Amino acid sequence: MSEEIYKSKLTPERLSLLYQVSNVIHSTLDSQEALQLIVSEAVRVMRASSGSLALTNPTTHFLEIHAAQNLSSAARKLKLRVGEGITGWVARHGKPVRLGDVAQDPRYVSVRREVRSELAVPLEVQGEVRGVINVDSERADAFSEEDQELLQELATQAAKVIHNTWLYEQLRLKVMLFESLASVSRTINSTLNLDEALRAITKEACELMRARMCSLMLLDESGEWLDLRASFGAGDAYIKKPRLSVEESLLGVVVRRKKPQQVANVQADSRYQNVELARREQLVSLLSVPLIFSGQAIGSLNVYTARPYSFSNEEIKILSALAELSAIAIEKARLYERVVDVEEQLRQNEKLSALGLLAAEVAHEIRNPLTVMKLLYHSLNLKFDAKDPRHKDARVIESKIEHLNKIVEQVLDFARTTEPQFAPVNLNDLVDELGLLVRHKLANQGIKLMRDLQPDLPLVSGDAPQLEQAFLNLILNAAEAMPDGGTLSIKTFSTTPGQVSITFKDTGGGMSKEQRDRAFKTILATTKAKGTGLGLAIVGRIIETHRGQIQIQSRLGRGTTLQITLAEK
Repeated sequence: MSEEIYKSKLTPERLSLLYQVSNVIHSTLDSQEALQLIVSEAVRVMRASSGSLALTNPTTHFLEIHAAQNLSSAARKLKLRVGEGITGWVARHGKPVRLGDVAQDPRYVSVRREVRSELAVPLEVQGEVRGVINVDSERADAFSEEDQELLQELATQAAKVIHNTWLYEQLRLKVMLFESLASVSRTINSTLNLDEALRAITKEACELMRARMCSLMLLDESGEWLDLRASFGAGDAYIKKPRLSVEESLLGVVVRRKKPQQVANVQADSRYQNVELARREQLVSLLSVPLIFSGQAIGSLNVYTARPYSFSNEEIKILSALAELSAIAIEKARLYERVVDVEEQLRQNEKLSALGLLAAEVAHEIRNPLTVMKLLYHSLNLKFDAKDPRHKDARVIESKIEHLNKIVEQVLDFARTTEPQFAPVNLNDLVDELGLLVRHKLANQGIKLMRDLQPDLPLVSGDAPQLEQAFLNLILNAAEAMPDGGTLSIKTFSTTPGQVSITFKDTGGGMSKEQRDRAFKTILATTKAKGTGLGLAIVGRIIETHRGQIQIQSRLGRGTTLQITLAEK
């Protein structure tokens, strides 16, 4: 069969080939399958001996074979620099090359000794040369100008495959990002422990970026050192490595500049302080992004790969978004720890206040019989001769009675409730502030806080810190009454002219009549089964000094409602 007859019969087959390749491209998301089809069909239709498709590795910048036909395993592993060989020349210049005799071209790099002809065309993706498709033949002058046109069309089809694959990969990364952000958000809402939050963040980042290892470093209080606070996939050597100086370390640069930074190979970068450690841990490429909260860098989130890798702009944006959310999680956990500390301080203040009230009641109870003793002593008119031993004893008794009386007065003066500093107070604001303070405690006990606050509530005349202490005691008492969870409802309203009321209603076990009658009376006579019973006594004293009223409604098994009424400003 002559060459002319062969070509004329081949044209419909080539059109069919392009149609088949186009169908495959639009029917599969497997890029390897589509690229392999393109190479295999090019070799078959052009009667070539072998063929390959090579893409430029963005990290190493070598041309690496991604699909091949009739090449040995050794030949498939061949890597060429851009500019090296016919393939490298096409990749550099973006022009096709058709050789009838490869032995006559000094650019040719031999893969198989039998090859006589070669045809190579550039593979352009959105105007940029990203690889090369070539076919070889053991025949001289095996490829025509029509073959070149066909291979260029196949290269166009391959470019669509690669572009669609990249789009798909970006979409996949975005989906993974949303899933990871949702997972991190759930973690943030479900845990208030800082260490647990940090571990969850590193795990999500490692899985999201398909990394070998992820670590999270935080600034210490001095701002001069970065400490490892959490990691995922790290070995003992990495976990035990020394802290890093912000001024001298590579990760310190990320924190100081507040900008992401990537390193192609930490094992060969002089800026990386732990090169030997990286080799032992098999860490290669690094992407580090700063953790920023309120404009301040608080640390860095770092991912390492196990092979050379160049992180795309999309991947940098994804990790930066995760770092931003992580910084919020970290600050939330830190804030919760501070809230717990403040709550404990308030508890201690409550105990101190209660102790002062207790001391006052003890002193008051002692002063009454002591006054009687003093009066009776003086009424006895015990006067003895100076030489009588009883004269000295009588003086000692009188002195000690006076001493005891002074001690009682000092205790009463010390424990006397501070007079309130009256000023306009918005009860709704106090309730909102206390809601923030106790929300975690209530949530941990399974208690739902319901607020029904009158929007235009008039101001009252009172001492805000003292009223806040009274309301806090009522909330904490309600929480103690609902150890297995329940609902605490706080309502503010003004129905009587000149007066404002606030109620605290719980769904706890309720109180007996005896407990209700003695709730706000003497601390020493508390009937509370557990705890000190001091909270309600403190509330009673505070409301009394504010010239307010407090009412209690409660039945065993039906919960308790306490209503406080204060005068408007």
